[in-house]
Amino acid sequence: MYAYIKGELTQMAPAYAVVENNGIGYLIQIPANVFAKLPQLHQQVLLHTSYIVRELSHTLYGFLSAQERDLFEILMNVSGIGPKLALSIIGHLALPDLQRAISNADIPTLCRVPGIGKKTAERMIIELRDKLSDVCPKDISGMAIQINDPNTQKIRDAMNALVNLGYNQMTAQKAIKKTIKDMSEDVDLPTLITTSLKNV
Repeated sequence: MYAYIKGELTQMAPAYAVVENNGIGYLIQIPANVFAKLPQLHQQVLLHTSYIVRELSHTLYGFLSAQERDLFEILMNVSGIGPKLALSIIGHLALPDLQRAISNADIPTLCRVPGIGKKTAERMIIELRDKLSDVCPKDISGMAIQINDPNTQKIRDAMNALVNLGYNQMTAQKAIKKTIKDMSEDVDLPTLITTSLKNV
């Protein structure tokens, strides 16, 4: 329902932030690692959001990147993991560390997250092994992107542009991958963005 909320940061605490937009203050639950990265009060902030509706509550969860938001939603598909535990995982493990722990079946690392026991860690390894690449793809153009590849920043900029327009990471990735396949990696950034928008 809400892809992101941009506005003035009017309140913040380790567990939540209040963002005012057009006179409405949105109470947004945040992971622990986001609090330290928030701007000063009364400055502009953009949080990528996930809106969770439960029988007794409607709650917004906010993240500084669309990747973290998408990871949060994937984590909640693991049996035994709800919004609070998913938020705790993101707050305690950076995405690269979580990817390594899952691919290496590193149960002790996963168990360092409060609320994660051995059985939950084992379920995470089984259920997430093939899903984390959707959040942080290693392959966008059909081959691994190298850090020194001059096209890497262009692809990232295009991804950010589509995400900021409200598309999720997976949709943006597929659209850009199709555009590059059809037009080659030498396509300029404006064309990459506009053509990818037609491919979403």
